[in-house]
Amino acid sequence: MARGQQKIQSQQKAAKKAQELKRQQGHDQKTAAQKALVFTCAVCKSQMPDPKTYKQHFENKHPKAPMPAELQDVAS
Repeated sequence: MARGQQKIQSQQKAAKKAQELKRQQGHDQKTAAQKALVFTCAVCKSQMPDPKTYKQHFENKHPKAPMPAELQDVAS
């Protein structure tokens, strides 16, 4: 078991290694948000996170276009 100066150096080395590992993973909000956008509008190709939002978008932006089959039974 390390004591004194060795312990401090070991903790600093472990913290630096953990920081580098986190940096390599590339965790950022932009990629996480992009992964959450699963539904794509058939008309304008914009992306939405859930079917309810997709249906609202379709009703507001494309009122003359026929409703896609996957949105028929989604509750508003």
